[in-house]
Amino acid sequence: MSTKGQNRTLATNRKARHDYFIEDTIEAGIALTGTEVKSFRQGKVNLKESYAIVESNEVFIHGMHVSPYEQGNIYNVDPLRKRKLLLHKSEIRKLIGYITQKGYSLVPLSAYLKNGKVKIELAIAKGKKLYDKREDIAKKDAERRIQKHMSEKYS
Repeated sequence: MSTKGQNRTLATNRKARHDYFIEDTIEAGIALTGTEVKSFRQGKVNLKESYAIVESNEVFIHGMHVSPYEQGNIYNVDPLRKRKLLLHKSEIRKLIGYITQKGYSLVPLSAYLKNGKVKIELAIAKGKKLYDKREDIAKKDAERRIQKHMSEKYS
């Protein structure tokens, strides 16, 4: 069964949606070595502590852990190395405009395969304060209680 033409999620950063308000998302390609692509396809990637920055009009992702490929031996690279994200100049300019504003940062939300190529969903995000996080938890808890009550009532 071929994965061409399908989107397959390889990793998600669930903590990002908890810690940040997501303003906008953008899809970016990523420059990888051959053994890194094989590890990605096996789903051995972690986005939990990763972030992206703009350096000299290029976007790089830091802190993304790609486990070494078992059969890669000498061709494996550092699992935590910075990796270049592939974006158009206009998209990079848009990102620079956002992140120069106070409180905005670039956070990867997910890594997935699209038409056989590895893509990163990058979010322009603003950090949440502690009270914002508490507010979200309270809303989710209230929704759970309502759902539970409705299911008990109609069962």
